[in-house]
This record gives sequence, structure tokens and C-alpha cells, in this order.
Amino acid sequence: MSALSLNVDFHSHSTVSDGMLSPSMLAARAKANGVDVWALTDHDELGGIPEARAAAAALNLRFVTGVEISITWAGKTIHIVGLNIDENNHDLNQGLAKTRSGRERRARDMSADLAKRAGIEGVYEGALKYVGNPNLISRSHFARYLLEIGACSSVSDAFKKYLSEGKPGYVPHRWATLEEAVSWIRGAGGVAIVAHPGRYDLTPIAYDSFFKEFKTLGGVAIETVTGSHSVDQYEEYTKIANQYGFLVSRGSDFHSPDDAEVDIGKLPAMPKSSKPVWENWFSA
Repeated sequence: MSALSLNVDFHSHSTVSDGMLSPSMLAARAKANGVDVWALTDHDELGGIPEARAAAAALNLRFVTGVEISITWAGKTIHIVGLNIDENNHDLNQGLAKTRSGRERRARDMSADLAKRAGIEGVYEGALKYVGNPNLISRSHFARYLLEIGACSSVSDAFKKYLSEGKPGYVPHRWATLEEAVSWIRGAGGVAIVAHPGRYDLTPIAYDSFFKEFKTLGGVAIETVTGSHSVDQYEEYTKIANQYGFLVSRGSDFHSPDDAEVDIGKLPAMPKSSKPVWENWFSA
């Protein structure tokens, strides 16, 4: 089996961050949906990896350690995925702990802003019912509560109406730097990958600067086939990867069966011009 024909899903989230399935349940769903190689990439958190690894082994599912790190670059929030990391690496764990530490304050500020500017009270308290990890409350948890109370039509609609830049409920946060995130990943023996690059509000000039800096720091790949991209963007970002000399990665960005753009394991095939980051990771 060629590398491109493997059904890999290297971007998914469990209840340890902002997903709705436990690591074990996520492994079972990946296996049932035909995934050959799976990575758990919880936001700024490594706590689900032991359970995920054990569950994958019991299912005879190849498993890759992972994480998704939130960074701030040019005033924008961007996500960097790390794969094949050592989850016990000291510097990586310390860096992620520091990154997580501001989420509680931001969540309370978001709730206050929603009450003041949108007249929606008690969103922080309501969002807590969706939080599996008390140290990691996120906008996704807020979105699920806003959907529950009928303030929006879907999770994605909640982000558009309330939780994106310029909307009530959006509170900026200073995350890790690009240099820090790539350094932590590489120091833990992993490879750094830009998550869903088509999602970010950057100009072409800014994208060029970002990709060049990412490459200079040691970043090696970008996600091309992902739940956040359109069909046209699969080809577009494959061409961009080849232009900058990046390898490519693939992942659904699965969070929940109820609000998934694409179910885990159900992404289309990679474009034939893709050079996958996992090319030499596995035997056929």
C-alpha cells in the first residue's frame, strides 16, 4: 500500500480538550470508519495520549502522538499541529501548561462580553457542562451552549455570530509564539505542521511571510486535505506546499458527531501531487 493510499487522520480532538468523545471512543470511531493511522491532537494538551494509545493498540489501529498548539502571529490566532512527539518531554509540557493558563480568564471575559453586548447571560456557567477538562475551556464549549439555548443554528454559526473577531463574545488572547511552538515540537522529537491554513484571515503577503518564517524555524508541512478546507482548497494548498517545499498532512479536525464538517476517517483522497509527511513512517 502506498503512503498516499493510507487512510490517515492526523487531526482530531477528544474530551481532554474540546471534543465530545473520549480518547477511547474516538479511537473506536476512527477504526470503524476505516482509518489506517490515527493521531489525537488535542488543543494545548497531552493528557489524552495514554488512553488513546492503549485504545488504538487494542483495536490494532496504528497510532501517532500529537498535539495542536495555539499561537499568536501578527495579531492572529493560528494553530500548529505537532506529530510524532514525545508526550513526556519536559519543555513541551511546560510550554503547553503556560499556554493553557490564560483560558479561564478569557472565558470569563467572553461571558461578560456576551452578556453586555448581546444580552446573553450565564454563558460561562452554561459552557461548563461541555467541558471535559477543567483546565481547558474553549470557544467550542461556548458555541455548543449557544446552540443549546437557540442563540445560533449551528456551532459554526455561533463562531460567525458571536465568537470571531469583532463579534460580541470574542476576546483576544496572547498565545505562544510561532518560534516557541515549533521549538517545543522539534525538541520533543516531532514534526511541526500548519493546521488548516485556509482558515486564517491573512493577506497573500502575510501568508508568504508566515510560511517563510515557519520554514526557517524548522516547520516541515501544512495540512491540505482537512475538514476546514473546500474541495478547491485541497489542490490550492497542495500547490502552495510544493511551492514552499513543504510536505502535506491530512486530518478531519473532528470534534463531535453532531457538528463535524467531515467525520473522522471520511476525508477524500489526497491529490496525486501530494508529498505526504508520513511517507517514510510506516511499512506497507
